[in-house]
Amino acid sequence: MLAMNYRGPRRVRVDHKPYPEILHPGDAIIRVTRSCICGSDLHLYHGMVPDTRVGSTFGHEFIGIVEETGPGVQKLKKGDHVIVPFNIACGTCAFCKQELYGNCHESNPEATAVGGIFGYSHTAGGYDGGQAEYVRVPYADVGPLVIPTGMDPDDAVLLTDVVPTGYQAAEMGGIKEGDTVVIFGAGPVGIMAARCAWLFGAGRVIIIDHVEYRLEFARNYGPCEAYNFRSLEDPVLFLKKETGWLGADVCIDAVGADAAGSALHTITGKKLMIQAGAAIALHWAINSVKKGGIVSIVGVYGPTGNLIPIGNVVNKGITIRANQASVKRLLPRLIKHIQDGYIDPKAMITHRVPLEEVADAYHIFSAKLNNCIKPVLIPPSARN
Repeated sequence: MLAMNYRGPRRVRVDHKPYPEILHPGDAIIRVTRSCICGSDLHLYHGMVPDTRVGSTFGHEFIGIVEETGPGVQKLKKGDHVIVPFNIACGTCAFCKQELYGNCHESNPEATAVGGIFGYSHTAGGYDGGQAEYVRVPYADVGPLVIPTGMDPDDAVLLTDVVPTGYQAAEMGGIKEGDTVVIFGAGPVGIMAARCAWLFGAGRVIIIDHVEYRLEFARNYGPCEAYNFRSLEDPVLFLKKETGWLGADVCIDAVGADAAGSALHTITGKKLMIQAGAAIALHWAINSVKKGGIVSIVGVYGPTGNLIPIGNVVNKGITIRANQASVKRLLPRLIKHIQDGYIDPKAMITHRVPLEEVADAYHIFSAKLNNCIKPVLIPPSARN
């Protein structure tokens, strides 16, 4: 089969790899119909996530058709077109029982923090991802959900990560009616968080980024205020001034380890890698939120430490909430929001690229070319 093949930082290609096999009675084999490149895939692509091994296939955002099931699978049958959450969850451990599907204790033997994630390095379990023609899906009775009748596949594929992560970013912010919400990062997740903030009653939503076309997209899709931090002398001072010198009620870090805006963090976190990426967006969030406010983190950081102003967290009485999105928990609600017209995920897709051109797709998305917001990869069988 054709699959994306990681060859080292900023080097990917499409190769022929073996067809996946059923390894456990609860497995299913899925023929991929859509897969996305996520902003967090760029952390892997840039060589920033530990234990990202040559030969890996990325891709944690995908949907597909069930081709084969193990003898223990009861809820899926051949031919079902399914949404596959990016979390690999057993459904029975102590954390899955709390609906913390991103923290499954059984699916990732490589770490004690994060659960298994498709196509996201051996730090997240070493599973191959969905930027391929076929993929093995463990615990197939737990995660996958049959796509509702009439739902556009382009909407469905964004329910695997982008929509739930943006929604949970807003949810973790504890947004109250009339709150001012500031989001750092105008990538797909940040833009979706802006959209979802209104669903929780926000009175004002602001996005901070430095890429003009993404800011313009956010203004229209959010809809929200959007500012280029390169045009501001100090983003924190600007946001304090905009909020009556009190600070925002809620700040969301939707960037993570690849943030721009600080030479110190770029050098120490992205060049020398002596901290787990450039944490300047988290700095800004902590320093821009009001006393007693909430900082919600969905941006991805590596497992090593980061330089952040923890003293300000303590002295301002800030609450920090962070996690991988619990996709399975959120899917029923988000499907209803799409059906009711509150969210239009497919409007974020700007590039539909054949799987065979995955190297070009990564370059376009990474270099922010051609006004790319969200690229989707289409395998050959889904184009026939």
